[in-house]
Amino acid sequence: MKNVACLLIVCLMLFSCSEYQKVLNKGSKEEQYKMAIKMYETKKYNKALRLFEKITPAFRGKPQMERIQFMVAQANFNTKGYSLAGYYFDRFTKNYPKSSKKEEAAFLSAYSYKLGSPRFSLDATDTYKALEAFQGFINTYPNSSRIEEANNHYKEIRYKLQKKHFEIAKTYYKTADYDLRNYKAAIQAFDNLLSDYLGSEFKEEALYYRLKAAHDLVLKSYNRRKPERIKDAIKAYEKLKRSFPESKFMEDSNKMLATLHKEQKQLQKS
Repeated sequence: MKNVACLLIVCLMLFSCSEYQKVLNKGSKEEQYKMAIKMYETKKYNKALRLFEKITPAFRGKPQMERIQFMVAQANFNTKGYSLAGYYFDRFTKNYPKSSKKEEAAFLSAYSYKLGSPRFSLDATDTYKALEAFQGFINTYPNSSRIEEANNHYKEIRYKLQKKHFEIAKTYYKTADYDLRNYKAAIQAFDNLLSDYLGSEFKEEALYYRLKAAHDLVLKSYNRRKPERIKDAIKAYEKLKRSFPESKFMEDSNKMLATLHKEQKQLQKS
């Protein structure tokens, strides 16, 4: 009996495959549409996507197209094609602004881009798209049942981007011994981080490394460049102390300030 059951299952699978191929290759657009729905509902998303791709031109502008576009987006999401899913969900919200699924599509677009974004050290294109999409969702649907989840995702993405910018700036500083131009690059990168992300979780450490970069640049500079750079470094110290008077970096920062004052006095004597 077990052998018979297995044989029946195999036969059904073969019939199903041959039926799918027949419809895919020679079926009418209506047959292909029905088969695409069947494949989608039985979670055979890749097969569904092949059929949706074939029938889309024929159904463009027709009532079925709204359903097709949503399923294409969802099928890409379910097969972990997150960048494509984000794009198609976003396009759905633009093409069908009155759809009952618009809010869901807007959320899933943002969430897809988030899932598709790589670790902070890699290309951040999808990360920026996710941040923008979640910001758009929060602004458009402030009373949504998903607003708390959207806010949490937004905060996570924002932190990820801050970390990316912080690590880039820190890398400039750490490599400045090999290329003195990287001190200036580090200073600019820390300034950009602090201005782009007000209240950043990295603010204290960024201010400290910004001071270190300015301080070290003074020590590596010719005398004619030192006066202006000393003033900049002292301003960086004052900003750190004003923002974080009890900072764990104050002891080291005070030593750097003493060095800067010493350099200043030596310049005045010369």
